[in-house]
Amino acid sequence: MSERGSRMTIPGAILVGSMFALYLALYWPSLLYRLDLVGAVIFLQLVLIALWRFKALYFPLMISAFLWAGLSLPLAAQWSTVRWVVLAIGAIVGLAIYVREQHHHFGVLHLTAFLAVVAATVSAVVSSHPEVARLKAGSLFLLFLYTSTGGRLAIISREQRFFSGLLLGCEFIVYISGILYLLFHFALFGNPNSLGAVMGVAVIPLLLWGVLVSQDPFDRRRRIFALVLAIVLLASTYSRASIVGSTIACALLCVSLRRYRLLLGGIVTACLCALIVWSVAPPPDAGHDSIKSAFLYKGHEEGGALGSRRSVWDQTVISIQQHPWFGTGFGTSATNYDSPTVGKFASNSVTTREHGNSYLAISEWVGLFGVIPFAFLLWLVVFNVSRVVAWMWKNGDPFVAAVPIAIVLTAGLVHAAFEDWLFAVGYYLSVFFWILAFTLVDVMHALNTAPAISIVSAQSDSRRALCVAAPNR
Repeated sequence: MSERGSRMTIPGAILVGSMFALYLALYWPSLLYRLDLVGAVIFLQLVLIALWRFKALYFPLMISAFLWAGLSLPLAAQWSTVRWVVLAIGAIVGLAIYVREQHHHFGVLHLTAFLAVVAATVSAVVSSHPEVARLKAGSLFLLFLYTSTGGRLAIISREQRFFSGLLLGCEFIVYISGILYLLFHFALFGNPNSLGAVMGVAVIPLLLWGVLVSQDPFDRRRRIFALVLAIVLLASTYSRASIVGSTIACALLCVSLRRYRLLLGGIVTACLCALIVWSVAPPPDAGHDSIKSAFLYKGHEEGGALGSRRSVWDQTVISIQQHPWFGTGFGTSATNYDSPTVGKFASNSVTTREHGNSYLAISEWVGLFGVIPFAFLLWLVVFNVSRVVAWMWKNGDPFVAAVPIAIVLTAGLVHAAFEDWLFAVGYYLSVFFWILAFTLVDVMHALNTAPAISIVSAQSDSRRALCVAAPNR
Protein backbone atom coordinates (compact mmCIF):
# COMPACT_ATOMS: atom_id res chain seq x y z
CA MET A 1 0.00 0.00 0.00
CA SER A 2 1.30 3.46 -0.88
CA GLU A 3 1.99 6.12 1.76
CA ARG A 4 -0.96 8.15 0.55
CA GLY A 5 -3.22 5.12 0.73
CA SER A 6 -2.08 4.29 4.26
CA ARG A 7 -2.86 7.84 5.34
CA MET A 8 -6.38 7.54 3.97
CA THR A 9 -7.14 4.19 5.59
CA ILE A 10 -8.11 5.41 9.04
CA PRO A 11 -10.03 8.54 7.84
CA GLY A 12 -11.89 6.24 5.48
CA ALA A 13 -12.68 3.86 8.32
CA ILE A 14 -13.97 6.79 10.40
CA LEU A 15 -16.17 7.89 7.49
CA VAL A 16 -17.56 4.39 7.03
CA GLY A 17 -18.17 4.08 10.77
CA SER A 18 -19.98 7.42 10.85
CA MET A 19 -22.21 6.37 7.96
CA PHE A 20 -22.96 3.11 9.73
CA ALA A 21 -23.86 5.00 12.92
CA LEU A 22 -26.17 7.25 10.89
CA TYR A 23 -27.82 4.17 9.41
CA LEU A 24 -28.41 2.74 12.89
CA ALA A 25 -29.84 6.05 14.07
CA LEU A 26 -32.32 6.13 11.19
CA TYR A 27 -33.39 2.49 11.03
CA TRP A 28 -32.46 1.00 14.43
CA PRO A 29 -32.87 3.89 16.91
CA SER A 30 -33.49 1.52 19.82
CA LEU A 31 -29.81 0.54 19.76
CA LEU A 32 -28.85 4.08 20.71
CA TYR A 33 -30.35 3.50 24.15
CA ARG A 34 -27.78 0.82 24.89
CA LEU A 35 -25.05 2.65 26.75
CA ASP A 36 -22.58 -0.19 26.35
CA LEU A 37 -22.92 -0.08 22.56
CA VAL A 38 -22.64 3.70 22.43
CA GLY A 39 -19.59 3.57 24.68
CA ALA A 40 -17.98 0.93 22.46
CA VAL A 41 -18.53 3.09 19.37
CA ILE A 42 -17.02 6.15 21.07
CA PHE A 43 -14.04 4.09 22.26
CA LEU A 44 -13.50 2.72 18.76
CA GLN A 45 -13.50 6.24 17.35
CA LEU A 46 -10.94 7.34 19.94
CA VAL A 47 -8.67 4.44 19.06
CA LEU A 48 -8.95 5.15 15.32
CA ILE A 49 -8.12 8.81 15.82
CA ALA A 50 -5.13 7.89 18.00
CA LEU A 51 -3.92 5.39 15.39
CA TRP A 52 -4.26 8.01 12.68
CA ARG A 53 -1.62 10.09 14.44
CA PHE A 54 0.07 7.30 16.34
CA LYS A 55 3.21 9.10 17.46
CA ALA A 56 1.39 12.16 18.79
CA LEU A 57 -1.85 10.74 20.19
CA TYR A 58 -1.49 7.10 21.16
CA PHE A 59 0.73 7.68 24.20
CA PRO A 60 -1.81 10.09 25.77
CA LEU A 61 -4.58 7.56 25.07
CA MET A 62 -2.52 4.78 26.64
CA ILE A 63 -1.73 6.71 29.82
CA SER A 64 -5.30 8.04 30.07
CA ALA A 65 -6.73 4.52 29.80
CA PHE A 66 -4.53 3.14 32.58
CA LEU A 67 -4.93 6.26 34.71
CA TRP A 68 -8.73 6.28 34.44
CA ALA A 69 -8.86 2.62 35.47
CA GLY A 70 -7.18 3.57 38.75
CA LEU A 71 -9.21 6.68 39.56
CA SER A 72 -12.34 7.01 41.66
CA LEU A 73 -14.40 8.10 38.66
CA PRO A 74 -17.40 6.70 36.77
CA LEU A 75 -16.62 3.97 34.21
CA ALA A 76 -13.40 3.05 36.04
CA ALA A 77 -14.42 -0.63 35.95
CA GLN A 78 -14.97 -0.47 32.19
CA TRP A 79 -11.60 1.18 31.64
CA SER A 80 -9.98 -1.58 33.71
CA THR A 81 -10.84 -3.92 30.83
CA VAL A 82 -10.41 -1.42 28.00
CA ARG A 83 -6.83 -0.57 29.02
CA TRP A 84 -5.65 -4.05 27.99
CA VAL A 85 -7.21 -3.61 24.56
CA VAL A 86 -5.45 -0.26 24.22
CA LEU A 87 -2.14 -1.81 25.30
CA ALA A 88 -2.48 -4.74 22.88
CA ILE A 89 -3.34 -2.50 19.93
CA GLY A 90 -0.52 -0.12 20.79
CA ALA A 91 2.00 -2.96 21.01
CA ILE A 92 0.99 -4.54 17.69
CA VAL A 93 0.64 -1.31 15.71
CA GLY A 94 3.74 0.18 17.34
CA LEU A 95 5.79 -2.84 16.27
CA ALA A 96 4.44 -2.64 12.71
CA ILE A 97 5.32 1.06 12.44
CA TYR A 98 8.65 0.79 14.21
CA VAL A 99 10.07 -1.96 11.99
CA ARG A 100 9.26 0.16 8.93
CA GLU A 101 11.57 2.92 10.20
CA GLN A 102 14.95 2.92 8.51
CA HIS A 103 17.05 3.32 11.64
CA HIS A 104 15.30 1.11 14.16
CA HIS A 105 17.37 -1.00 16.55
CA PHE A 106 17.03 -3.36 19.49
CA GLY A 107 19.80 -3.76 22.02
CA VAL A 108 20.77 -5.47 25.26
CA LEU A 109 17.97 -3.84 27.23
CA HIS A 110 15.33 -5.21 24.86
CA LEU A 111 16.87 -8.70 24.85
CA THR A 112 16.93 -8.67 28.65
CA ALA A 113 13.28 -7.62 28.74
CA PHE A 114 12.40 -10.55 26.47
CA LEU A 115 14.25 -12.95 28.78
CA ALA A 116 12.35 -11.47 31.72
CA VAL A 117 9.07 -12.24 29.93
CA VAL A 118 10.28 -15.82 29.37
CA ALA A 119 11.11 -16.13 33.07
CA ALA A 120 7.68 -14.79 34.01
CA THR A 121 6.00 -17.29 31.68
CA VAL A 122 8.00 -20.20 33.08
CA SER A 123 7.06 -19.21 36.62
CA ALA A 124 3.39 -19.55 35.70
CA VAL A 125 3.88 -23.32 35.33
CA VAL A 126 4.52 -23.75 39.05
CA SER A 127 1.99 -21.14 40.17
CA SER A 128 -1.01 -22.04 42.32
CA HIS A 129 -3.03 -19.82 39.98
CA PRO A 130 -1.56 -20.59 36.53
CA GLU A 131 -4.33 -18.87 34.55
CA VAL A 132 -3.77 -15.56 36.32
CA ALA A 133 0.02 -15.90 36.16
CA ARG A 134 -0.02 -16.60 32.41
CA LEU A 135 -2.26 -13.61 31.77
CA LYS A 136 0.01 -11.38 33.83
CA ALA A 137 3.06 -12.65 31.96
CA GLY A 138 1.24 -11.88 28.71
CA SER A 139 0.50 -8.37 29.90
CA LEU A 140 4.19 -7.92 30.76
CA PHE A 141 5.07 -9.00 27.21
CA LEU A 142 2.64 -6.46 25.74
CA LEU A 143 4.03 -3.72 27.96
CA PHE A 144 7.65 -4.41 27.00
CA LEU A 145 6.67 -4.74 23.34
CA TYR A 146 4.95 -1.35 23.39
CA THR A 147 7.76 0.34 25.33
CA SER A 148 10.28 -1.09 22.86
CA THR A 149 8.39 0.19 19.83
CA GLY A 150 5.36 2.48 20.09
CA GLY A 151 6.47 4.09 23.34
CA ARG A 152 9.78 5.10 21.81
CA LEU A 153 8.05 6.50 18.73
CA ALA A 154 6.07 8.87 20.95
CA ILE A 155 9.27 10.54 22.21
CA ILE A 156 12.19 10.07 19.83
CA SER A 157 12.55 13.01 17.41
CA ARG A 158 9.57 14.63 19.19
CA GLU A 159 11.28 15.47 22.49
CA GLN A 160 10.32 19.13 22.64
CA ARG A 161 6.64 18.57 21.87
CA PHE A 162 6.47 15.50 24.08
CA PHE A 163 7.92 17.09 27.20
CA SER A 164 6.05 20.35 26.67
CA GLY A 165 2.82 18.37 26.58
CA LEU A 166 3.94 16.28 29.54
CA LEU A 167 4.57 19.38 31.64
CA LEU A 168 1.14 20.74 30.74
CA GLY A 169 -0.35 17.39 31.73
CA CYS A 170 1.44 17.53 35.09
CA GLU A 171 0.08 21.02 35.72
CA PHE A 172 -3.42 19.88 34.80
CA ILE A 173 -3.22 16.93 37.22
CA VAL A 174 -1.97 19.21 40.00
CA TYR A 175 -4.74 21.77 39.54
CA ILE A 176 -7.49 19.16 39.31
CA SER A 177 -6.13 17.27 42.31
CA GLY A 178 -5.76 20.47 44.30
CA ILE A 179 -9.37 21.46 43.67
CA LEU A 180 -10.78 18.00 44.41
CA TYR A 181 -8.63 17.19 47.44
CA LEU A 182 -8.24 20.57 49.14
CA LEU A 183 -11.65 22.09 48.39
CA PHE A 184 -14.05 19.17 47.96
CA HIS A 185 -12.14 16.48 49.94
CA PHE A 186 -12.70 14.02 47.08
CA ALA A 187 -10.07 11.26 46.87
CA LEU A 188 -9.53 11.17 43.12
CA PHE A 189 -6.71 8.62 43.29
CA GLY A 190 -8.34 6.48 45.96
CA ASN A 191 -5.88 5.91 48.78
CA PRO A 192 -3.29 8.55 49.79
CA ASN A 193 -0.37 6.40 48.69
CA SER A 194 -1.52 6.55 45.07
CA LEU A 195 -1.74 10.34 45.17
CA GLY A 196 1.69 10.43 46.79
CA ALA A 197 3.14 8.13 44.13
CA VAL A 198 1.87 10.29 41.28
CA MET A 199 3.10 13.53 42.86
CA GLY A 200 6.38 12.19 44.23
CA VAL A 201 7.54 9.99 41.35
CA ALA A 202 6.28 11.86 38.30
CA VAL A 203 4.80 15.31 38.86
CA ILE A 204 7.21 17.02 41.27
CA PRO A 205 10.48 15.93 39.56
CA LEU A 206 9.10 16.91 36.15
CA LEU A 207 7.80 20.28 37.35
CA LEU A 208 11.11 21.06 39.05
CA TRP A 209 12.88 20.34 35.79
CA GLY A 210 10.27 22.46 34.01
CA VAL A 211 11.10 25.39 36.30
CA LEU A 212 14.79 25.00 35.45
CA VAL A 213 14.24 25.09 31.68
CA SER A 214 11.54 27.78 31.64
CA GLN A 215 12.67 30.80 29.65
CA ASP A 216 9.41 32.70 29.66
CA PRO A 217 8.74 34.45 33.03
CA PHE A 218 5.03 33.61 32.92
CA ASP A 219 5.73 29.92 32.30
CA ARG A 220 8.25 29.88 35.13
CA ARG A 221 5.88 31.49 37.64
CA ARG A 222 3.04 29.19 36.61
CA ARG A 223 5.20 26.09 37.03
CA ILE A 224 6.53 27.29 40.38
CA PHE A 225 2.97 27.69 41.61
CA ALA A 226 2.06 24.21 40.35
CA LEU A 227 5.20 22.79 41.96
CA VAL A 228 4.38 24.29 45.36
CA LEU A 229 0.81 23.01 45.13
CA ALA A 230 2.13 19.55 44.22
CA ILE A 231 4.39 19.63 47.29
CA VAL A 232 1.38 20.50 49.45
CA LEU A 233 -0.56 17.59 47.97
CA LEU A 234 2.38 15.24 48.52
CA ALA A 235 2.75 16.35 52.13
CA SER A 236 -0.99 15.87 52.74
CA THR A 237 -0.63 12.16 51.90
CA TYR A 238 2.02 11.57 54.59
CA SER A 239 3.36 8.92 52.20
CA ARG A 240 6.94 8.41 53.35
CA ALA A 241 7.97 6.38 50.31
CA SER A 242 6.76 9.09 47.93
CA ILE A 243 8.36 11.87 49.97
CA VAL A 244 11.71 10.06 50.13
CA GLY A 245 11.68 9.21 46.41
CA SER A 246 10.79 12.75 45.39
CA THR A 247 13.35 14.29 47.76
CA ILE A 248 16.21 12.13 46.52
CA ALA A 249 15.34 12.70 42.86
CA CYS A 250 14.99 16.48 43.21
CA ALA A 251 18.16 16.76 45.33
CA LEU A 252 20.05 14.70 42.76
CA LEU A 253 18.86 17.02 39.98
CA CYS A 254 19.93 20.17 41.84
CA VAL A 255 23.29 18.81 43.00
CA SER A 256 24.16 17.34 39.58
CA LEU A 257 23.46 20.68 37.92
CA ARG A 258 25.10 22.62 40.80
CA ARG A 259 21.91 24.54 41.53
CA TYR A 260 22.54 24.78 45.26
CA ARG A 261 20.42 27.88 45.79
CA LEU A 262 17.48 26.13 44.17
CA LEU A 263 18.09 23.11 46.39
CA LEU A 264 18.14 25.26 49.53
CA GLY A 265 15.01 27.11 48.45
CA GLY A 266 13.27 23.83 47.70
CA ILE A 267 14.13 22.43 51.13
CA VAL A 268 12.79 25.52 52.88
CA THR A 269 9.61 25.50 50.75
CA ALA A 270 9.01 21.80 51.36
CA CYS A 271 9.47 22.19 55.11
CA LEU A 272 7.05 25.12 55.21
CA CYS A 273 4.47 23.17 53.19
CA ALA A 274 4.85 20.17 55.51
CA LEU A 275 4.44 22.40 58.56
CA ILE A 276 1.30 24.01 57.14
CA VAL A 277 -0.21 20.65 56.20
CA TRP A 278 0.56 19.17 59.61
CA SER A 279 -0.97 22.19 61.35
CA VAL A 280 -4.15 22.23 59.25
CA ALA A 281 -4.73 18.54 58.46
CA PRO A 282 -2.73 16.15 60.67
CA PRO A 283 -2.94 12.44 59.87
CA PRO A 284 -6.15 11.03 61.38
CA ASP A 285 -4.61 7.80 62.64
CA ALA A 286 -1.44 9.22 64.17
CA GLY A 287 -0.37 11.25 67.13
CA HIS A 288 -0.22 15.03 66.92
CA ASP A 289 2.70 15.55 69.28
CA SER A 290 5.26 16.59 66.67
CA ILE A 291 5.73 16.96 62.95
CA LYS A 292 8.45 14.31 63.16
CA SER A 293 5.99 11.83 64.62
CA ALA A 294 3.43 12.57 61.90
CA PHE A 295 5.73 12.24 58.89
CA LEU A 296 8.40 9.79 60.05
CA TYR A 297 6.50 7.45 62.37
CA LYS A 298 2.85 8.36 61.67
CA GLY A 299 2.30 8.33 65.41
CA HIS A 300 3.74 4.83 65.97
CA GLU A 301 7.25 5.43 67.27
CA GLU A 302 7.36 2.07 69.01
CA GLY A 303 7.59 0.25 65.67
CA GLY A 304 10.23 2.49 64.16
CA ALA A 305 10.14 4.26 60.81
CA LEU A 306 9.82 0.94 58.93
CA GLY A 307 7.48 -0.76 61.36
CA SER A 308 4.60 -0.91 58.88
CA ARG A 309 6.83 -2.59 56.29
CA ARG A 310 8.62 -5.21 58.38
CA SER A 311 5.68 -7.61 58.67
CA VAL A 312 5.03 -7.81 54.91
CA TRP A 313 8.78 -7.95 54.18
CA ASP A 314 9.18 -10.86 56.59
CA GLN A 315 6.22 -12.64 55.04
CA THR A 316 7.71 -12.21 51.58
CA VAL A 317 11.10 -13.52 52.70
CA ILE A 318 9.41 -16.60 54.16
CA SER A 319 7.57 -17.16 50.88
CA ILE A 320 10.86 -16.88 48.95
CA GLN A 321 12.40 -19.49 51.25
CA GLN A 322 9.45 -21.81 50.63
CA HIS A 323 9.54 -21.33 46.83
CA PRO A 324 13.20 -20.47 46.18
CA TRP A 325 13.88 -21.54 42.59
CA PHE A 326 10.90 -20.74 40.36
CA GLY A 327 8.80 -18.65 42.72
CA THR A 328 5.05 -18.56 43.24
CA GLY A 329 4.19 -17.45 39.71
CA PHE A 330 4.50 -14.01 38.14
CA GLY A 331 2.00 -11.62 39.69
CA THR A 332 0.67 -14.24 42.12
CA SER A 333 1.48 -15.21 45.68
CA ALA A 334 0.93 -18.29 47.79
CA THR A 335 -2.05 -17.55 50.04
CA ASN A 336 -4.19 -19.42 52.52
CA TYR A 337 -7.43 -18.74 50.68
CA ASP A 338 -9.48 -21.42 48.99
CA SER A 339 -8.72 -21.65 45.28
CA PRO A 340 -12.37 -22.11 44.12
CA THR A 341 -12.96 -18.38 44.73
CA VAL A 342 -10.23 -17.42 42.28
CA GLY A 343 -11.30 -15.91 38.96
CA LYS A 344 -9.46 -16.95 35.83
CA PHE A 345 -9.14 -13.51 34.29
CA ALA A 346 -8.61 -11.19 37.27
CA SER A 347 -6.39 -10.95 40.30
CA ASN A 348 -7.49 -10.03 43.80
CA SER A 349 -6.50 -10.65 47.40
CA VAL A 350 -6.80 -14.37 46.77
CA THR A 351 -4.04 -14.49 44.16
CA THR A 352 -1.70 -11.79 45.45
CA ARG A 353 -0.94 -9.71 48.51
CA GLU A 354 1.03 -6.67 49.58
CA HIS A 355 4.81 -6.99 49.58
CA GLY A 356 5.93 -3.47 50.46
CA ASN A 357 8.88 -3.74 48.07
CA SER A 358 8.89 -4.22 44.30
CA TYR A 359 12.24 -6.02 44.37
CA LEU A 360 11.13 -8.52 46.98
CA ALA A 361 7.85 -8.97 45.10
CA ILE A 362 9.52 -9.96 41.82
CA SER A 363 11.90 -12.27 43.71
CA GLU A 364 8.93 -14.08 45.25
CA TRP A 365 7.02 -14.24 41.97
CA VAL A 366 9.72 -15.73 39.71
CA GLY A 367 12.22 -17.23 42.17
CA LEU A 368 16.00 -16.99 42.29
CA PHE A 369 16.42 -18.38 38.77
CA GLY A 370 13.79 -16.20 37.17
CA VAL A 371 14.85 -13.02 38.94
CA ILE A 372 18.21 -12.93 37.13
CA PRO A 373 16.95 -11.18 33.93
CA PHE A 374 14.80 -8.83 36.03
CA ALA A 375 17.81 -7.92 38.17
CA PHE A 376 19.95 -7.32 35.08
CA LEU A 377 17.17 -5.22 33.56
CA LEU A 378 17.08 -3.03 36.67
CA TRP A 379 20.87 -2.81 36.68
CA LEU A 380 20.79 -1.51 33.11
CA VAL A 381 18.27 1.16 34.12
CA VAL A 382 20.43 2.21 37.09
CA PHE A 383 23.54 2.24 34.90
CA ASN A 384 21.89 4.47 32.30
CA VAL A 385 20.64 6.84 34.99
CA SER A 386 24.12 7.05 36.52
CA ARG A 387 25.58 7.97 33.11
CA VAL A 388 23.09 10.81 32.76
CA VAL A 389 23.88 12.05 36.28
CA ALA A 390 27.60 12.01 35.49
CA TRP A 391 26.93 13.96 32.30
CA MET A 392 24.88 16.55 34.19
CA TRP A 393 27.66 17.01 36.72
CA LYS A 394 30.17 17.55 33.93
CA ASN A 395 28.09 19.84 31.70
CA GLY A 396 25.52 21.42 34.02
CA ASP A 397 22.97 21.67 31.20
CA PRO A 398 19.33 20.66 31.87
CA PHE A 399 18.25 21.15 28.24
CA VAL A 400 18.47 17.50 27.21
CA ALA A 401 15.69 14.93 27.13
CA ALA A 402 17.73 12.48 29.21
CA VAL A 403 17.63 14.76 32.27
CA PRO A 404 13.89 14.60 33.12
CA ILE A 405 13.78 10.92 32.23
CA ALA A 406 16.68 10.09 34.56
CA ILE A 407 15.18 12.07 37.43
CA VAL A 408 11.77 10.39 37.15
CA LEU A 409 13.43 6.97 36.96
CA THR A 410 15.45 7.79 40.09
CA ALA A 411 12.31 8.70 42.02
CA GLY A 412 10.62 5.54 40.76
CA LEU A 413 13.49 3.23 41.70
CA VAL A 414 13.62 4.65 45.23
CA HIS A 415 9.85 4.59 45.67
CA ALA A 416 9.68 0.99 44.42
CA ALA A 417 11.80 -0.07 47.39
CA PHE A 418 8.78 0.63 49.62
CA GLU A 419 5.85 -0.15 47.30
CA ASP A 420 5.28 -3.13 44.96
CA TRP A 421 4.19 -1.47 41.71
CA LEU A 422 7.27 -1.63 39.49
CA PHE A 423 6.25 -4.84 37.69
CA ALA A 424 2.50 -4.48 38.25
CA VAL A 425 1.58 -3.91 34.60
CA GLY A 426 -1.94 -2.77 35.36
CA TYR A 427 -0.70 0.20 37.39
CA TYR A 428 -0.39 3.43 35.40
CA LEU A 429 2.88 4.40 37.09
CA SER A 430 4.47 1.14 35.97
CA VAL A 431 3.53 1.82 32.34
CA PHE A 432 4.89 5.38 32.54
CA PHE A 433 8.12 4.23 34.21
CA TRP A 434 9.01 1.57 31.66
CA ILE A 435 8.21 3.78 28.66
CA LEU A 436 10.75 6.29 29.95
CA ALA A 437 13.25 3.57 30.90
CA PHE A 438 13.30 2.12 27.38
CA THR A 439 13.40 5.56 25.76
CA LEU A 440 16.41 6.61 27.84
CA VAL A 441 18.57 4.22 25.83
CA ASP A 442 17.84 6.24 22.70
CA VAL A 443 18.03 9.78 24.06
CA MET A 444 21.36 9.04 25.77
CA HIS A 445 22.89 9.01 22.31
CA ALA A 446 22.48 12.80 22.35
CA LEU A 447 24.89 13.03 25.27
CA ASN A 448 27.72 12.05 22.92
CA THR A 449 26.84 14.70 20.33
CA ALA A 450 28.01 17.88 22.06
CA PRO A 451 27.45 20.26 19.11
CA ALA A 452 23.77 19.24 18.97
CA ILE A 453 23.00 19.67 22.67
CA SER A 454 21.16 22.98 22.32
CA ILE A 455 18.52 23.64 19.73
CA VAL A 456 16.32 26.68 19.22
CA SER A 457 12.57 26.48 19.64
CA ALA A 458 10.43 27.11 16.61
CA GLN A 459 8.11 29.32 18.65
CA SER A 460 7.79 33.01 17.87
CA ASP A 461 9.78 34.14 20.90
CA SER A 462 12.76 31.99 19.83
CA ARG A 463 13.29 30.79 23.38
CA ARG A 464 15.44 27.80 24.01
CA ALA A 465 13.92 24.39 23.49
CA LEU A 466 13.08 22.17 26.42
CA CYS A 467 15.23 19.33 25.21
CA VAL A 468 17.56 18.17 22.52
CA ALA A 469 16.43 16.06 19.60
CA ALA A 470 18.24 12.77 19.87
CA PRO A 471 18.93 11.12 16.52
CA ASN A 472 17.52 7.65 16.14
CA ARG A 473 20.13 4.99 15.81
